[in-house]
Amino acid sequence: MSKPVLYSYFRSSCSWRVRIALLMKKIDFEYSAVHLVKDGGQQRSEEYSTLNPMQQVPTLVINGQPIAQSVAVLEYLEEAYPDPPLLPKDSLQRAKVRHSETIINIGYFIIEL
Repeated sequence: MSKPVLYSYFRSSCSWRVRIALLMKKIDFEYSAVHLVKDGGQQRSEEYSTLNPMQQVPTLVINGQPIAQSVAVLEYLEEAYPDPPLLPKDSLQRAKVRHSETIINIGYFIIEL
């Protein structure tokens, strides 16, 4: 199994979420910078667009498969690497975490518009 690769931008809060989860779960990964401004936005390159057609960060390539969108990546990591857990055991507490996550994602989307 090859080392997972996280394609990320250092100022991206979505990318930070994934980096934090990988570190919390002690998953050894390779970091590949995708500068969102340099060269007109490296996420628009043909190479990265093939990896992630949405041209967004983060993208985690694990077992040769790209996973885009931070929430999808976090859910995958939680299922594939359950220890230590990212979410509380209590279902109500998990719902509260997901509620906060949705608010953060919607706020980010509105800011981007």
